[in-house]
Amino acid sequence: MVLQYKKKSANRWKKYPGKDKVEGDIHDYDFRLLDKDKSKVLVEKDTYEKVMKRFRQIEFFKSKET
Repeated sequence: MVLQYKKKSANRWKKYPGKDKVEGDIHDYDFRLLDKDKSKVLVEKDTYEKVMKRFRQIEFFKSKET
């Protein structure tokens, strides 16, 4: 899965480098989650906390299947 972010006023999504490397406050950004091929949006534009909650849910159920 690929986590992307952008400033709320920006148009272009960027690959998320990590919480420490984001300039400014994390609440000034929108986040989204894509599959690894970047062909399907798993979580539309939302806050960091909500996107990460869904990311953990997906990872949990993915590990349960194997």
